[in-house]
Amino acid sequence: MIEFAYPYLFFLLLLPFVIHWSLPVYKEKKESLQVPFFLRLVDVTGEKPQSGAVVLKRKRIQKLLVAFAWCCLVTAMAKPEQIGAPISQQKSARDLMIAVDLSGSMSVQDFVDPSGKKVTRLAAVKTVLAEFAKNRKGDRLGLILFGDAPYLQAPFTDDFSTWLALLNAADIGMAGQSTAFGDAIGLSISVFENSQTDNRMLIVLTDGNDNGSKVPPIDAAKIAADKNIKIYSIAIGDPIATGEEKVDLSVLNSVAESTGGQSYQALDTESLQQVYAQIDELEPQQFDSKSFRPRTSIHHYFILMFALTYLLALAIVSHRSSKTTGVDANG
Repeated sequence: MIEFAYPYLFFLLLLPFVIHWSLPVYKEKKESLQVPFFLRLVDVTGEKPQSGAVVLKRKRIQKLLVAFAWCCLVTAMAKPEQIGAPISQQKSARDLMIAVDLSGSMSVQDFVDPSGKKVTRLAAVKTVLAEFAKNRKGDRLGLILFGDAPYLQAPFTDDFSTWLALLNAADIGMAGQSTAFGDAIGLSISVFENSQTDNRMLIVLTDGNDNGSKVPPIDAAKIAADKNIKIYSIAIGDPIATGEEKVDLSVLNSVAESTGGQSYQALDTESLQQVYAQIDELEPQQFDSKSFRPRTSIHHYFILMFALTYLLALAIVSHRSSKTTGVDANG
């Protein structure tokens, strides 16, 4: 199947006819000798007077070649494109932001890795998030790290290797020792403002009580709900801890419920993995299907035909000229 990018240019096919009908025949001026005894010369020679300007007549083959060449040139300008078979692509309709707490309490070694070795809470989070990211094919992931204040570590991207590298570069205390949970929600809202999808999800991992936010988590969650952002909160570590390490489960539950999400507790690596599996079941991936047909320009073929036609016409003219010259020389 062939389509033209600029089909309106085919009106140029009429241009030679317009020029032929609207403009006078081209006449070339040449030097001549005027004699007073012209009529006597006519009588003596017996020649009949003829017009001084002669319109050259093209042969039929020349007319066909010129017409064909012009058609090739106009067709090339109209840019013919070969339309390929339809190709369907599926693209994720979801942007997923991960917010990770980097406060000092994330250094507590109360998680056990698959080999049975005790690791810090942050190390366990990184290990599980690495597996989680591998299953996010089609999603776009973002990363927010927060402590005294939140900051954007990675904007939404489908380059998971870079995303994981930025996650692994995070270290405990690099954002401060406090827990600005509410401000992390507020930052995610501003990042989601530039998102083109309506399926927005925020997963927050924290092991402490909010003690450094300018905006209370509940208020930030209400704004997130208005922006169609669903929040899943995950409490990391011992639920009976006290002081700065105590997790305010009631706040986490309220934040999640107000946005249509859910709240979880992760006491070890295995339970953290189960949390992500449950989120996958609740939030299956959604895809936008897009179909398109590839276009390949083939205008160069018509330019090639134009060039070959020009060379053929030039060869015919040269051949005629050589024959005429040969006749004159013999005569």
